[in-house]
Amino acid sequence: MRCVAVRHVAFEDLGVWEAEIRAHGFKVTYLDAGVDDLADAADADLAVVLGGPIGVGDRDAYPVLDEEIALIAARLETGRATVGVCLGAQLMAAALGAEVRPGVAEIGWAPVTLTADAVAGSMRHLAGAPVLHWHGDTCDLPEGATLLASTDATAHQAFESGAGLALQFHPEVDGEAIERWLIGHSLELTARGIDVAELREQTATHADAAAVAGVLMIRDYLRARW
Repeated sequence: MRCVAVRHVAFEDLGVWEAEIRAHGFKVTYLDAGVDDLADAADADLAVVLGGPIGVGDRDAYPVLDEEIALIAARLETGRATVGVCLGAQLMAAALGAEVRPGVAEIGWAPVTLTADAVAGSMRHLAGAPVLHWHGDTCDLPEGATLLASTDATAHQAFESGAGLALQFHPEVDGEAIERWLIGHSLELTARGIDVAELREQTATHADAAAVAGVLMIRDYLRARW
């Protein structure tokens, strides 16, 4: 089986999910958006579209986003398992015809509120566990999609639509690699007035529990499908 991860910046990778995906029998490869030919992800058994500092509203400046939206739409139309994380979730919403727009910025560790549908599935492992939020955009819930999670600031933190799972937050992140995020997103953190030292301390407090929850979540997700 093949898992293809579409990556936008090198440090936003599969994180703690990668070893679990490999252990489940997948060969994992990365495609770098804007550099690699994304066609290789079209027929992968599992595709994961990861996060990044650009957004759906930047499609004119970054045409690869249109390519990704088309890729996600084609995969969902053919029932191929596709997971979108942060930017990937917003691209999935766009692929399903929902509006993506600027929202309330959330950067830091906090839990999400799960719906009954989420508690009944693999996301139950995230109940009560702070997860990393790092986004400034939000989306409407696509028509026919099932809402899975929300926060006070962002109503649609996660949803499921057919073979697609969209997660606005980052259950895949490895807290041991947080310095790459802090350095790579330094301009955004400064612009938003985020205290880097405080975010680093939050990570030390919450990342281990979040990693366990994230691994258990992806494990159950994979078991349910393969």
